[in-house]
Amino acid sequence: MRIIKVIIGLTLSILLGSGVVVAADFDKGLEAYNSGDFKTALAEWTPIAEQGDADAQFNLGLMYENGEGLPENDKTAVKWYTLAAEQGDAKAQSNLGVMYSDGRGVLESTKTAVKWLTLAAEQGNANAQFNLALRYDKGEGVLENDKTAVKWFTLAAEQGIVDAQFNLALRYEKGEGVLENDKTAVKWFTLAAEQGDAGAQLNLGVKYVTGAGVLTDNRRAYMWWNIGSYNGNEAAGRNKDKIAKQMTPADISKAQDMSSRCLESNYTDC
Repeated sequence: MRIIKVIIGLTLSILLGSGVVVAADFDKGLEAYNSGDFKTALAEWTPIAEQGDADAQFNLGLMYENGEGLPENDKTAVKWYTLAAEQGDAKAQSNLGVMYSDGRGVLESTKTAVKWLTLAAEQGNANAQFNLALRYDKGEGVLENDKTAVKWFTLAAEQGIVDAQFNLALRYEKGEGVLENDKTAVKWFTLAAEQGDAGAQLNLGVKYVTGAGVLTDNRRAYMWWNIGSYNGNEAAGRNKDKIAKQMTPADISKAQDMSSRCLESNYTDC
Protein backbone atom coordinates (compact mmCIF):
# COMPACT_ATOMS: atom_id res chain seq x y z
CA MET A 1 0.00 0.00 0.00
CA ARG A 2 1.38 3.40 -0.85
CA ILE A 3 0.34 6.95 -1.29
CA ILE A 4 1.81 9.46 -3.72
CA LYS A 5 0.06 12.76 -3.62
CA VAL A 6 0.47 14.85 -6.76
CA ILE A 7 1.84 18.13 -5.48
CA ILE A 8 3.20 20.91 -7.60
CA GLY A 9 5.59 23.16 -5.70
CA LEU A 10 4.07 26.59 -5.19
CA THR A 11 7.26 28.24 -3.99
CA LEU A 12 9.14 30.16 -6.65
CA SER A 13 12.82 29.26 -6.43
CA ILE A 14 15.25 32.12 -6.85
CA LEU A 15 18.61 31.43 -8.52
CA LEU A 16 21.47 33.86 -7.97
CA GLY A 17 21.93 36.26 -10.84
CA SER A 18 18.67 35.33 -12.60
CA GLY A 19 16.11 35.16 -9.83
CA VAL A 20 13.46 37.32 -11.46
CA VAL A 21 13.64 35.43 -14.73
CA VAL A 22 13.57 32.05 -13.01
CA ALA A 23 10.62 33.05 -10.87
CA ALA A 24 8.74 34.30 -13.91
CA ASP A 25 9.50 31.15 -15.89
CA PHE A 26 8.43 28.93 -13.01
CA ASP A 27 5.23 30.91 -12.61
CA LYS A 28 4.47 30.59 -16.33
CA GLY A 29 5.04 26.85 -16.10
CA LEU A 30 2.78 26.57 -13.08
CA GLU A 31 0.01 28.50 -14.76
CA ALA A 32 0.34 26.34 -17.86
CA TYR A 33 0.36 23.12 -15.86
CA ASN A 34 -2.75 24.07 -13.89
CA SER A 35 -4.56 24.83 -17.15
CA GLY A 36 -3.57 21.44 -18.59
CA ASP A 37 -1.00 22.85 -21.02
CA PHE A 38 1.71 20.35 -20.11
CA LYS A 39 3.92 21.04 -23.12
CA THR A 40 4.30 24.70 -22.16
CA ALA A 41 4.93 23.75 -18.53
CA LEU A 42 7.65 21.36 -19.68
CA ALA A 43 9.23 24.03 -21.86
CA GLU A 44 9.25 26.55 -19.02
CA TRP A 45 10.48 24.22 -16.29
CA THR A 46 13.16 22.23 -18.10
CA PRO A 47 15.70 25.09 -18.47
CA ILE A 48 15.44 26.18 -14.86
CA ALA A 49 15.50 22.57 -13.65
CA GLU A 50 18.75 22.15 -15.58
CA GLN A 51 20.06 25.22 -13.73
CA GLY A 52 19.33 23.49 -10.43
CA ASP A 53 15.89 24.67 -9.35
CA ALA A 54 14.60 21.94 -7.01
CA ASP A 55 10.91 22.76 -7.42
CA ALA A 56 11.18 22.55 -11.20
CA GLN A 57 13.17 19.33 -10.90
CA PHE A 58 10.47 17.77 -8.72
CA ASN A 59 7.72 18.88 -11.07
CA LEU A 60 9.53 17.40 -14.07
CA GLY A 61 9.93 14.15 -12.17
CA LEU A 62 6.21 14.13 -11.57
CA MET A 63 5.41 14.83 -15.20
CA TYR A 64 7.69 12.07 -16.45
CA GLU A 65 6.30 9.63 -13.89
CA ASN A 66 2.70 10.38 -14.85
CA GLY A 67 3.30 10.84 -18.57
CA GLU A 68 1.91 14.37 -18.65
CA GLY A 69 2.65 16.09 -21.94
CA LEU A 70 5.27 13.50 -22.85
CA PRO A 71 5.71 9.71 -22.83
CA GLU A 72 5.84 8.18 -19.35
CA ASN A 73 9.45 7.49 -18.39
CA ASP A 74 10.25 6.23 -14.91
CA LYS A 75 14.02 6.43 -15.41
CA THR A 76 13.84 10.10 -16.28
CA ALA A 77 11.45 10.67 -13.40
CA VAL A 78 14.01 9.11 -11.06
CA LYS A 79 16.71 11.38 -12.53
CA TRP A 80 14.78 14.56 -11.74
CA TYR A 81 13.50 13.32 -8.36
CA THR A 82 17.08 12.47 -7.38
CA LEU A 83 18.40 15.91 -8.27
CA ALA A 84 15.66 17.58 -6.24
CA ALA A 85 15.95 15.07 -3.38
CA GLU A 86 19.68 15.69 -3.07
CA GLN A 87 18.85 19.35 -2.51
CA GLY A 88 16.57 18.40 0.37
CA ASP A 89 13.19 18.58 -1.36
CA ALA A 90 10.94 16.44 0.86
CA LYS A 91 8.35 15.76 -1.86
CA ALA A 92 11.03 14.47 -4.20
CA GLN A 93 12.59 12.39 -1.42
CA SER A 94 9.21 10.84 -0.66
CA ASN A 95 8.44 9.97 -4.28
CA LEU A 96 11.99 8.74 -4.88
CA GLY A 97 11.64 6.42 -1.89
CA VAL A 98 8.53 4.91 -3.44
CA MET A 99 10.30 4.49 -6.79
CA TYR A 100 13.07 2.51 -5.09
CA SER A 101 10.52 0.54 -3.09
CA ASP A 102 8.64 -0.44 -6.25
CA GLY A 103 11.70 -0.81 -8.48
CA ARG A 104 10.36 1.65 -11.04
CA GLY A 105 13.00 3.38 -13.13
CA VAL A 106 15.68 2.01 -10.83
CA LEU A 107 16.73 -1.28 -9.29
CA GLU A 108 14.47 -2.16 -6.38
CA SER A 109 16.13 -1.44 -3.05
CA THR A 110 14.11 -1.35 0.15
CA LYS A 111 17.13 0.00 2.05
CA THR A 112 17.50 2.94 -0.32
CA ALA A 113 13.75 3.44 -0.19
CA VAL A 114 13.93 3.69 3.59
CA LYS A 115 16.80 6.17 3.31
CA TRP A 116 14.82 8.62 1.19
CA LEU A 117 11.53 8.06 3.01
CA THR A 118 13.25 8.75 6.32
CA LEU A 119 14.74 12.02 5.09
CA ALA A 120 11.33 13.14 3.85
CA ALA A 121 9.47 11.89 6.93
CA GLU A 122 11.82 13.75 9.23
CA GLN A 123 10.92 16.93 7.34
CA GLY A 124 7.26 16.28 8.09
CA ASN A 125 6.13 14.83 4.75
CA ALA A 126 2.97 12.92 5.63
CA ASN A 127 3.10 10.52 2.69
CA ALA A 128 6.67 9.55 3.56
CA GLN A 129 5.72 9.10 7.20
CA PHE A 130 2.96 6.68 6.25
CA ASN A 131 5.10 4.75 3.78
CA LEU A 132 7.94 4.57 6.30
CA ALA A 133 5.53 3.23 8.91
CA LEU A 134 4.61 0.45 6.49
CA ARG A 135 8.29 -0.45 6.06
CA TYR A 136 8.70 -0.80 9.85
CA ASP A 137 5.40 -2.65 10.07
CA LYS A 138 6.55 -5.24 7.52
CA GLY A 139 10.27 -5.21 8.21
CA GLU A 140 11.15 -4.14 4.67
CA GLY A 141 14.53 -2.44 4.43
CA VAL A 142 14.64 -2.16 8.22
CA LEU A 143 14.16 -4.44 11.19
CA GLU A 144 10.48 -4.87 11.98
CA ASN A 145 9.59 -2.55 14.83
CA ASP A 146 5.98 -2.07 15.97
CA LYS A 147 6.77 0.94 18.18
CA THR A 148 8.52 2.78 15.37
CA ALA A 149 5.68 1.90 13.01
CA VAL A 150 3.23 3.43 15.48
CA LYS A 151 5.39 6.56 15.73
CA TRP A 152 5.26 7.19 11.99
CA PHE A 153 1.61 6.10 11.63
CA THR A 154 0.74 8.63 14.33
CA LEU A 155 2.57 11.52 12.67
CA ALA A 156 0.94 10.75 9.33
CA ALA A 157 -2.49 10.24 10.92
CA GLU A 158 -2.27 13.59 12.66
CA GLN A 159 -1.78 15.16 9.23
CA GLY A 160 -4.95 13.50 7.96
CA ILE A 161 -3.62 10.51 6.01
CA VAL A 162 -6.66 8.25 6.13
CA ASP A 163 -4.79 4.94 5.74
CA ALA A 164 -2.52 5.94 8.61
CA GLN A 165 -5.55 6.71 10.78
CA PHE A 166 -7.03 3.30 9.99
CA ASN A 167 -3.77 1.43 10.64
CA LEU A 168 -3.21 3.34 13.88
CA ALA A 169 -6.71 2.44 15.06
CA LEU A 170 -5.94 -1.23 14.44
CA ARG A 171 -2.74 -0.88 16.44
CA TYR A 172 -4.60 0.52 19.44
CA GLU A 173 -7.32 -2.09 19.07
CA LYS A 174 -4.83 -4.97 19.09
CA GLY A 175 -2.20 -3.45 21.38
CA GLU A 176 0.59 -3.76 18.81
CA GLY A 177 3.46 -1.34 19.44
CA VAL A 178 1.28 0.57 21.88
CA LEU A 179 -0.87 -0.18 24.92
CA GLU A 180 -4.27 -1.53 23.92
CA ASN A 181 -6.84 1.25 24.12
CA ASP A 182 -10.29 0.88 22.58
CA LYS A 183 -11.19 4.53 23.17
CA THR A 184 -8.20 5.67 21.16
CA ALA A 185 -8.98 3.06 18.53
CA VAL A 186 -12.49 4.52 18.23
CA LYS A 187 -11.01 8.01 17.87
CA TRP A 188 -8.87 7.02 14.88
CA PHE A 189 -11.53 4.79 13.31
CA THR A 190 -13.91 7.75 13.52
CA LEU A 191 -11.49 10.14 11.84
CA ALA A 192 -10.89 7.64 9.05
CA ALA A 193 -14.61 6.87 8.73
CA GLU A 194 -15.37 10.58 8.42
CA GLN A 195 -13.01 10.67 5.45
CA GLY A 196 -15.09 7.99 3.77
CA ASP A 197 -12.97 4.92 4.56
CA ALA A 198 -15.35 1.96 4.32
CA GLY A 199 -13.12 -0.35 6.37
CA ALA A 200 -13.07 2.13 9.23
CA GLN A 201 -16.85 2.49 8.94
CA LEU A 202 -17.19 -1.30 9.25
CA ASN A 203 -14.95 -1.47 12.31
CA LEU A 204 -16.57 1.55 13.93
CA GLY A 205 -19.94 -0.14 13.65
CA VAL A 206 -18.52 -3.15 15.47
CA LYS A 207 -17.32 -0.87 18.26
CA TYR A 208 -20.81 0.56 18.72
CA VAL A 209 -22.39 -2.89 18.87
CA THR A 210 -19.87 -4.33 21.32
CA GLY A 211 -19.43 -1.19 23.38
CA ALA A 212 -15.65 -1.39 23.09
CA GLY A 213 -14.29 2.10 23.75
CA VAL A 214 -17.70 3.68 23.29
CA LEU A 215 -21.23 3.37 24.64
CA THR A 216 -23.29 0.66 22.95
CA ASP A 217 -25.51 2.21 20.31
CA ASN A 218 -27.20 -0.03 17.74
CA ARG A 219 -28.57 2.88 15.77
CA ARG A 220 -25.13 4.38 15.32
CA ALA A 221 -23.73 0.95 14.44
CA TYR A 222 -26.46 0.60 11.80
CA MET A 223 -25.62 4.08 10.52
CA TRP A 224 -21.93 3.33 10.00
CA TRP A 225 -22.62 -0.09 8.48
CA ASN A 226 -25.23 1.46 6.20
CA ILE A 227 -22.68 4.05 5.05
CA GLY A 228 -19.96 1.41 4.74
CA SER A 229 -22.26 -0.69 2.59
CA TYR A 230 -23.01 2.35 0.43
CA ASN A 231 -19.25 2.77 0.00
CA GLY A 232 -18.89 -0.80 -1.20
CA ASN A 233 -18.03 -2.79 1.94
CA GLU A 234 -20.00 -6.03 1.68
CA ALA A 235 -19.33 -7.07 5.31
CA ALA A 236 -20.85 -3.78 6.46
CA GLY A 237 -23.97 -4.57 4.46
CA ARG A 238 -24.28 -8.01 6.01
CA ASN A 239 -23.79 -6.60 9.50
CA LYS A 240 -26.41 -3.93 8.87
CA ASP A 241 -28.96 -6.59 7.90
CA LYS A 242 -28.18 -8.62 11.03
CA ILE A 243 -28.45 -5.72 13.46
CA ALA A 244 -31.70 -4.61 11.81
CA LYS A 245 -33.34 -7.79 13.12
CA GLN A 246 -32.69 -6.56 16.67
CA MET A 247 -34.06 -3.06 16.04
CA THR A 248 -37.55 -1.58 15.93
CA PRO A 249 -38.84 -0.03 12.68
CA ALA A 250 -38.59 3.38 14.35
CA ASP A 251 -34.94 2.82 15.27
CA ILE A 252 -34.12 1.65 11.74
CA SER A 253 -35.82 4.72 10.27
CA LYS A 254 -33.87 6.97 12.64
CA ALA A 255 -30.59 5.23 11.75
CA GLN A 256 -31.31 5.64 8.05
CA ASP A 257 -31.97 9.34 8.57
CA MET A 258 -28.68 9.61 10.43
CA SER A 259 -26.93 7.91 7.51
CA SER A 260 -28.43 10.31 4.99
CA ARG A 261 -27.56 13.35 7.07
CA CYS A 262 -23.99 12.13 7.51
CA LEU A 263 -23.44 11.58 3.78
CA GLU A 264 -25.26 14.73 2.67
CA SER A 265 -23.11 16.82 5.01
CA ASN A 266 -19.94 15.18 3.67
CA TYR A 267 -19.38 13.56 7.06
CA THR A 268 -19.59 16.81 9.05
CA ASP A 269 -22.86 15.81 10.75
CA CYS A 270 -22.51 12.19 11.78
